Amino acid sequence: MTARVFNRILWGLLLAGAVVLALRMGSRGAPVLGAGVLAVTALIAWIYVSPRARASRYLLPGLATFALFVLLPLIYTVYIAFTNYSGEHLLTHERVRAWFAQDTYAPDDTRYPFRLYRTAEGETYQVVATVERNGAERRLLISRPFTPEEAAASHPVLLGLNIVPPSGEPLPIREIIAARPWLNQARFTPPGSPVPLRLVSLRALGFRLPMWNAQGETLVHAVTGQVLAPDPQRGNYVDTATREPVGPGWRVWIGLDNFRHLFSDPAIRRPFLQIFIWNVVFAFLSVVITFAIGVLLASLLQWKALRGRAIYRTLLILPYAIPAFIPILVFKGLFNEGYGEINLILTSLFGIAPKWFTDPALARAMLLIVNTWLGYPYMMIISSGMLQAVPDELYEATAIDGAGAWTNFWKITLPQILPPLFPLLIASFAFNFNNFALIYLLTGGKPDIVGSATVAGTTDLLVSYTFRMAFKDSAARFGFASAVATLLFLVVAVLAWQQLRFSRRSPPAQIKGAT
Repeated sequence: MTARVFNRILWGLLLAGAVVLALRMGSRGAPVLGAGVLAVTALIAWIYVSPRARASRYLLPGLATFALFVLLPLIYTVYIAFTNYSGEHLLTHERVRAWFAQDTYAPDDTRYPFRLYRTAEGETYQVVATVERNGAERRLLISRPFTPEEAAASHPVLLGLNIVPPSGEPLPIREIIAARPWLNQARFTPPGSPVPLRLVSLRALGFRLPMWNAQGETLVHAVTGQVLAPDPQRGNYVDTATREPVGPGWRVWIGLDNFRHLFSDPAIRRPFLQIFIWNVVFAFLSVVITFAIGVLLASLLQWKALRGRAIYRTLLILPYAIPAFIPILVFKGLFNEGYGEINLILTSLFGIAPKWFTDPALARAMLLIVNTWLGYPYMMIISSGMLQAVPDELYEATAIDGAGAWTNFWKITLPQILPPLFPLLIASFAFNFNNFALIYLLTGGKPDIVGSATVAGTTDLLVSYTFRMAFKDSAARFGFASAVATLLFLVVAVLAWQQLRFSRRSPPAQIKGAT
């Protein structure tokens, strides 16, 4: 009974916390996210309370994990693909206006040295500024006592001549640095001046006025008279005369513009299609080459007359046991154009030194070589398992007919192991289609494609192309990169679906020549 009461109290606290979190999200400008959290909370409460949803209780943890780590990132990526989110459009509209509001100019370059004092009560402060006239006469402007809260709220603090000066020593620079967050917000009004003084350095006050004056939705430059108006379609303030964007932008919904730009701009379409074709060729050749080598080695290791098969099998599996990034970095050193062992051997034997990292064709060949080294052990392992299931009677029957090893392989071995291996080959194709680690560690996508409007390389795959646009390009085109990532997801999903349909439709292999 006590355990049941404890469980109910615990569940009540968790649900109450989720409701409070959803309400805070709604009040902080994220009503959609808050509504989603509230809906999920209600669904979880119904599943664990309703007797009709008893079976769903066991599926809920797995479904929640899938939704949190797979579905939500996918939905967010697709959403970003329809926005102008980039390094130039990171803020909200309100924060962009605040950015313009903090820009100031000096109507008078005069600076007034000051000292900050703490009053005897210890809870208020006073500022003493020094004013010089004609380089000789000096007078002190003393503020009335004020609290940090008053200063942070930008309440003007009067500086006068007849205010009682503070006692004690001025605060050291270390305490002024600690007080700088609220000192930056303070405004000090000297006698007879409509313009307040504000902090311009750790030891001086000066006159500062807002550079941009808000007039409704527009912003007017206080010195030049330039007028900026918000453009909700571009997510920028633009000059009303030239229509050129000024300052940072904010994120807005632009619909299919990223996708349209991807296929309409020749400077982007050409490298994108080039990368896509290479992506398909790379994934296909990687699967074919590794599968061929894996099946060949597995067939040789099945030869019972071969001595030391266990030793050979162990040595051939070693590349699969080592973390992938280690051999990739080792191969990067071996293929080095200047002092790599491969070029040293080729130079000494044939007098050639291939440009592995600067020639596009050689760079792609290098990627296939390294990926073959990384992938053949996996294919060899699964092929060895499949070969164990092939009945020996089939080989005995073909031996009676006088068939040789090559005939046995094409007529018996391959038809027997290929259908069950086909789903694994599809998985291998999908893995190599998104083989980010190999590209990133070995070539980084280089050499670059000449004339491309984006950061694109001849060895880039779509996944590395997306990464470079989002995190390596100075513009940080998150929205455009998300559009490419969305297309990548759709292409991989369609290819996998079509290949799975083909594998289900393919008829079972027939063994010819067996009696």
